[in-house]
Amino acid sequence: MKIGVPREIKNNEFRVGLTPASVTELVKLGHQVCIETMAGAGIGMPDEVYVEAGARIAGSPEEIFSTCDLIVKVKEPQPDECRSLREGQILFTYLHLAPDPEQTRLLLESGATAIAYETVTDTEGRLPLLTPMSEIAGKLSVQAGAHCLEKPRGGGGVLLGGVPGVAPGKVLVIGGGIVGSNAAVIAHGMGSEVTILDASIERLRVLNDRFGNGVKCIYSTRETVGTFARDADMVVGAVLVPGAVSPKLLTRDDIRDMKQGAVTVDVAIDQGGCFETSRPTTHQEPSYIIDGVVHYCVANMPGAVPKTSTFALNNVTLPYVMALAEKGYRQAILDDQGLANGLNVHRGRITHPAVAKSLDYEYVPARDAIKNISRLASVR
Repeated sequence: MKIGVPREIKNNEFRVGLTPASVTELVKLGHQVCIETMAGAGIGMPDEVYVEAGARIAGSPEEIFSTCDLIVKVKEPQPDECRSLREGQILFTYLHLAPDPEQTRLLLESGATAIAYETVTDTEGRLPLLTPMSEIAGKLSVQAGAHCLEKPRGGGGVLLGGVPGVAPGKVLVIGGGIVGSNAAVIAHGMGSEVTILDASIERLRVLNDRFGNGVKCIYSTRETVGTFARDADMVVGAVLVPGAVSPKLLTRDDIRDMKQGAVTVDVAIDQGGCFETSRPTTHQEPSYIIDGVVHYCVANMPGAVPKTSTFALNNVTLPYVMALAEKGYRQAILDDQGLANGLNVHRGRITHPAVAKSLDYEYVPARDAIKNISRLASVR
């Protein structure tokens, strides 16, 4: 199979779909890999390293999209990339379709087969291709939020760890999953007073065993969210419903009641955000202020550390890329229900239930879709 890796064009996105080591593994299996020139520059991997690994260098994205069977990316395709896709082509990347009707429409019109990293599952229902980026984003959330708390950035001038004689800052983490637990690790390590809210008692038990008395683990209700948010210097939103639009956990009224100079970090912004006042930002302009509260809502947070992120991502995506290349997408999906769960769009049909529900499309199960490709999706 011919595998193509375009250079990422999203604002300040420096990750790359395949590392040279991944290219080597695919070439060993007899596949051709084509890398757009300078695609790896952001992780310190020039074209020469990819050539040594066995890749061919393409001079333009048009060459990648027009000649390759499988496109491997990191971030969701931008509009021009969507228009470059064609029927029968496979796209393997993060998609986050539920809050993005325009991307969804363009992918449906392309006729391509789009598999989303973020909805691929393992045998226990976990999200193996989302996990490493969630770990990174969780750790970065507190680091970024701490900068936003500085007065020159609009924050209240609070040092999270405090100093002798001055109380530390208070960090509220809403959601105790991968993102939330990693955010808590960093916030606790910085000396903050940390509270995690989660609606799962079992998860709270796990977190309590992990952190002991160093972190408060509280059951999440509408009341506890509002109460703890009002007292917090920083709130990290870390709630995910796989494939669906994130629930809004802080309302505009909640934001208005927070401290002046407090900070919200919405890690769920890729899925629409979990605060009512959130809107996507970029690394170029990462924050804005509403009602005196600084909002940090960068939609590709791990892109700030592209070297770490790219290698962590390739560690988990490479086996799936190899399966798609070796078996073809149909057999790979039939052999692996977890990969089938990653199929979001196939030849004009929506094949993930949460995406279909969020955007009001007809849902066609993935296995049915790959057996029956006769018509395009229609809005109910």
